[in-house]
Amino acid sequence: MKGVMNRAFVVYALFVIAGIAVIARMVYLQYITNEDLRSEVKTFRVEEIEATRGSILACDGRTLSSSVPYYKIRMDCIVPEQSVFDMYKDSLAIALSEFFGDNSADWYKKRMETARATKDRDISLGNRLVDHSELMIIKNFPLFRLGSLKGGFISEQKNKRKNPYGRLAYRTIGFINSNGKGVGIEESFDYYLKGTPGSQVVQKLLKDQWKPVDMDKIIQPKDGYDVQTTIDIDIQEAAEAALKEQLSLSDQFEGATAIVMEVKTGAIRAIANMRKDSNGNFDEVFNYAIGQATEPGSTFKLATLVALIEDGYVTLETPVDAGNGKWPYAGHTISDVTAGGYGQINVIKAFEKSSNVAFAKLAVEYYANNEKKFVDRINNMKLNEKFNLDLKGEARAVIYAPGDKSWSKLTLPLMGIGYATLLTPLHTLAFYNAIANGGKMMKPYFVENIQKNGVIEKRFEPVELSGSICSKSTLVLVNKALRSVVEEGTAKALNDKRYAISGKTGTARVAFNGAGYTDKEGYKRHQASFAGFFPSENPKYSAIVVLYTGRTRGNFYGGGWAAPVFKKISDKIYVSSPEWISPVEGNGSIAGKSRDILANLDSFKCDSIPQVMGLGIRDALYILENQGYKVRFSGKGKVTSQSYIPANDLDNKGLIYLQLSDYHEITRDTLNQQDTTDIRR
Repeated sequence: MKGVMNRAFVVYALFVIAGIAVIARMVYLQYITNEDLRSEVKTFRVEEIEATRGSILACDGRTLSSSVPYYKIRMDCIVPEQSVFDMYKDSLAIALSEFFGDNSADWYKKRMETARATKDRDISLGNRLVDHSELMIIKNFPLFRLGSLKGGFISEQKNKRKNPYGRLAYRTIGFINSNGKGVGIEESFDYYLKGTPGSQVVQKLLKDQWKPVDMDKIIQPKDGYDVQTTIDIDIQEAAEAALKEQLSLSDQFEGATAIVMEVKTGAIRAIANMRKDSNGNFDEVFNYAIGQATEPGSTFKLATLVALIEDGYVTLETPVDAGNGKWPYAGHTISDVTAGGYGQINVIKAFEKSSNVAFAKLAVEYYANNEKKFVDRINNMKLNEKFNLDLKGEARAVIYAPGDKSWSKLTLPLMGIGYATLLTPLHTLAFYNAIANGGKMMKPYFVENIQKNGVIEKRFEPVELSGSICSKSTLVLVNKALRSVVEEGTAKALNDKRYAISGKTGTARVAFNGAGYTDKEGYKRHQASFAGFFPSENPKYSAIVVLYTGRTRGNFYGGGWAAPVFKKISDKIYVSSPEWISPVEGNGSIAGKSRDILANLDSFKCDSIPQVMGLGIRDALYILENQGYKVRFSGKGKVTSQSYIPANDLDNKGLIYLQLSDYHEITRDTLNQQDTTDIRR
């Protein structure tokens, strides 16, 4: 019995010991091992490697925005051997002090010595990031020239977004802020631009210092795509310069926009937006062109004219009584600018003079019994089209209709003269562009393609929104009317014997947030505009200019304020477009009417403008561009003639147009196919 009890005790003891072992193992796994694992997790982490953001390019490939590498200079003071460290620390400290200019050489020396004594393996040096050229200089400093493995040199790349042309088209190019929010192309095409980040495992050294490990396991980032826009830098520069110059003439303006569109395609070649800041300076901070819908004023009379002619109610010779310039209707008086009115005139004269009375009367006379017919006709012209632009922030165009809460008896005549409707400048321009394009309305677009390393991955083609907004016969008449505005009407100052402009002035009062067009103190706000296209016979570009005033007691008309901006832009485009310049002879003389644009080279000394006739295009470009001239040329082979267009400003020597022996018009397609042909603007 006693033996049985002993065996039971032994078995029991074994179970107790086994239990203790299990519990001990559980404690070890739960607390000891997990603590080690947690410690290891705290020691290592996966760190994201930023991808290089793609560039935003102009239509000719020049860079509008790109990520430029900058570098943070750091040092691992433990790496150098003691003798090497002692040999070079003084000279390195002097070099750093002189380069950055932020601290004394003694300060830098003590910083490195302290880091070495405390085994700090990653200290920051300098008070700023440095660019690549500066990095190359710093790499040759004493001790650093031994490299990272012997000299302890560390550089950390950080990409910064840079716009080589400063604030040019800044609102359209846009930005992405630190919170990931943005505007413009940077935001709308962020998916393509941002690329795909990579990753690497890093190990903690001291405090917030981390070092990459397992270099062979790094997942490399994929850089972003480049976005090529429709923006023409030279036209954009002309638009912004013309706007700024005009805005400087009065302190009453608070903003402005100018847009240039290619007629056949709808490509936006320039989009300038200026808003006054708190300091009274104008800058690209708000996109009026697409983001602000207002009552357009008299530029809308073109739509009224199209409707009247298309429905068979009038011709350009149809008489209309503009009376004494004041017409009371539905409790409101519609007025003309000219005191005493225009009396009995015809439709084309009413359009030339931009008579509010005449167009309000015409709208009421022919559509009062069928208001819906007028509105339907306007809608058929795609004036309220939602463009679904490749930029975000498009404001909604509003064309009111009978039955709407805001519709009244007064709406029809007001709509006929450009009130009681809301359009962005881009909507108005798209309509005028359709008139210039034989009735075909094109969707405005800002981006031509997505590419990487010059290879196009995705192309954005022109999009037709309407095959014809009106009949060909109507187009003939309204084109005549638009040309007449410039020849005889409110935009007569734009008439130019070199090339023909067609268009319409617009002047509108801007409402005070539902409080009418005049505030309690008698102040008003004005919107002056001009929309049109050129050359009239075969339009290549359409454009619109809109200027907005703040509270003012003065009057600001489209003909006097917006039209001159349009003319400055069109002149810049005209003189830099070889297809609109008459041929030149081999000695630089110009035939016919082009004498008033191009200067004869014989009037310049040879040491003033280099003579490059007989040279190949590469040699000619090298000589002329190195002396500060802009160059454009057509053809291929050797230079057979050259013409000089003087500059309008002191910062630019002017444009030289070269004719090469085998002439043909250079296009972007041929430019991509031949590396011997180029266009410089």
